[in-house]
Amino acid sequence: MSRGSVRDARLVEVDDGVHAYVQPDGGWCLNNAGLITAGGRPALIDTAATQARALALKEAVKAVTPRPPRYVINTHPHGDHTFGNRFFADEAVVIAHEGTRAEMDLAQLHLTGLWPDVCWGDLTVELPTLTFREPVTLHLGDVRAELFHPGVAHTTNDTVVWLPEQRVLFAGDLVMNGATPFCLTGSVAGTLDVVGKLRALGPRVIVPGHGPVGGPELLDTVERYLRWVQELAAQGLAAGLSPLQTAREADLGPYAELLDSERLVPNLHRAFAEARGAERGHPLDVGLLFSDMVEFHGRLPECHA
Repeated sequence: MSRGSVRDARLVEVDDGVHAYVQPDGGWCLNNAGLITAGGRPALIDTAATQARALALKEAVKAVTPRPPRYVINTHPHGDHTFGNRFFADEAVVIAHEGTRAEMDLAQLHLTGLWPDVCWGDLTVELPTLTFREPVTLHLGDVRAELFHPGVAHTTNDTVVWLPEQRVLFAGDLVMNGATPFCLTGSVAGTLDVVGKLRALGPRVIVPGHGPVGGPELLDTVERYLRWVQELAAQGLAAGLSPLQTAREADLGPYAELLDSERLVPNLHRAFAEARGAERGHPLDVGLLFSDMVEFHGRLPECHA
């Protein structure tokens, strides 16, 4: 099977009635989802990037529960986690942070234009119908799912889903396993603060937004990488270099093994801005950041959605 094949995706039970839907290899647009089946009214956490992948997720859900999801929770607005909403929305209430809905509405299907060769399928943006600002709790049988925005990190409006009794954390793209962390529209410093909040929860199992399911050690990798990015930014600023120049001179070391290492460039843009006093999540020129990333990489990043 080819890298990133739809057939590679698998549903993994991480606790009684709690599942992770993992799409290898976890690179660009190959995201994870979650499923809670307790109580007979399933909740789905995130969807998928393409029509084919969303329908495969739907079939995987049918294999473990006779009822379709009653709720769909979007952890953030990016299309790989939300484009599949439309294939569940007829039977589910779509829930997200209010900022996620606003950003989805603004972006629409912009992501598809970045990779025109991907077979996206028949997509429309299905906006959340229920939004929140303060933390909310879903009671799914004996499972209590706490939804809250921990701070500006991967985006300005991320949501995590925390199951306190099971100690299972659905982290969205705040945490990735085997893939490079990404703070394009969020904050490097903010992510480091959020990692501390997530660590304080005491998770036993972490379902990352991309890559295999893991434990609290996944937080260590995110933290080490982003502190390294901050150090690189400080060195680059002192030397009068741009984020792109700094990335070109950097020795990736252990982070060279992470998927999508070209994300270093946007991460450095964000760290440079914060070192100069920009607020967390301050709008940057995303087009410039993406073009610098492409220049650093030498080509468009590979998307196997």
